[in-house]
Amino acid sequence: MKIARISGIGHYVPELKVSNNDLSTMMDTNDEWIHSRTGIRNRHIAVTETSFEMAGYASLRALEKAELDPKNVELIIVATFSGEYATPSMACLVQKAIGASKAMCFDLNAACSGFVYGIDVADQFIKTGKYKNALVIGSEKLSQILDWEDRSTCVLFGDGAGAVILEANDEFGIIDSINYAIGEAFECLYAKNVGNKTPFYEEQNEHKLMMNGQDVFQFACKKVPEILYEMMAKNQITQEDVDYFVLHQANVRIVSKIAKRMKINMDKFYVNMEAYGNTSAASIPIALSEMSEEGLLTGKKVIIAGFGAGLTYGCSLIQF
Repeated sequence: MKIARISGIGHYVPELKVSNNDLSTMMDTNDEWIHSRTGIRNRHIAVTETSFEMAGYASLRALEKAELDPKNVELIIVATFSGEYATPSMACLVQKAIGASKAMCFDLNAACSGFVYGIDVADQFIKTGKYKNALVIGSEKLSQILDWEDRSTCVLFGDGAGAVILEANDEFGIIDSINYAIGEAFECLYAKNVGNKTPFYEEQNEHKLMMNGQDVFQFACKKVPEILYEMMAKNQITQEDVDYFVLHQANVRIVSKIAKRMKINMDKFYVNMEAYGNTSAASIPIALSEMSEEGLLTGKKVIIAGFGAGLTYGCSLIQF
């Protein structure tokens, strides 16, 4: 059976950088209030870029790193919930943008867990021999679904995209993936479609992101350690065998709480939300891309873990 290895990683964030101080001119907040509660100082906002354009830019960078011609890409999976089109899929728009004319294309919506879900799905296609390679993307333009008067949500999020190339090989790569959902808790975090059952509402903000921050915090701090322990036990490894834990970049308090609960040094957790905020499905591939650029991944054993709306959560064990 073939193993799917990550052969190329790329990311893209919009040019416009919005700082906490910038937000303080729009609402009752300040840098200290935001940073102390979230670990975030900046986020990037897409003004001219679409979510599929960002996905395309990230994909081309990943393809270049993998030295793979777009025409030879066999599968494109985009993890997103903030695309500009209800149909066609963002994956089809990315296919057009990069010239991957022979690829099967579809989107996957598992919110902030979407990239991990996408890795799991693509891995199965490669393990079974259906495809020799896959392009897995996380791309979000969350700025278009935020209530910019609600400081409890809008200060957290940013726009961006990250992409990886998976290729079949016989040596190393995706070792295992575990994914779950808790659908009965969906009201903790959701965003309605614009075309909902009440078409003539007066307020035009029914599609905005709604979140119970405390419930999401408790969910992440409980379920992420559980699934990380499950992954390590299933594969007969300990936390000492893992070089890095790359969690969804939601909030530094969540990451530090998980590290403390599991008694793992924070040095093993890669954190970059200070620069980008929460980019949902894009956060993990953006982090992996930066780690790759910094030379942190070669030969390393890494667990990535996502958690978000659904509620969904999952993780993958990867040998680089």
